[in-house]
Amino acid sequence: MTDEPTQALLPGRMGLLVRLQAQPGQRAALLDVVNRYTDGLAEEPGTEVFIVHLDPDDDDIVWLYEIFRDENAQADHRAAEGFATLMTEMPDLLASPPGVLRMDPLRVSMQQEVLNEDWAL
Repeated sequence: MTDEPTQALLPGRMGLLVRLQAQPGQRAALLDVVNRYTDGLAEEPGTEVFIVHLDPDDDDIVWLYEIFRDENAQADHRAAEGFATLMTEMPDLLASPPGVLRMDPLRVSMQQEVLNEDWAL
C-alpha cells in the first residue's frame, strides 16, 4: 500500500453544503435524525459522499457536505424514502430553514488512512 493520497477528478458531480441550525439545546436530537438518515444511504447509490460536521464554534449548528454523481442523482436523493422521513422529522428541531449552497466539486484528494478498513465505521 502506498502512502500517496488517492486523487480523482470529479467531472459532472454536484455538491451541496448545508447549514442546519438546531433549536437551542436540540443539536443532539438533530444529529440523531441525521445519523439515522445517513445509515440508510445505501438506497441512494448516486449520493457518493455525505459528511456530517459539527460546528466547533456554535453548539446548535450542524453542517452537511454532500456530493452527488450528477443532477439526476440529486433528484433521486430528494425522492428517496429516507429523505422523506428526514424532512418529516427534522423541521421541528430547526430554528431556521436550512441554508443550502450549491457547489460543483472539481477534485478530491484523500489520504489512504481514510480508505483503510480499520478506520471505517
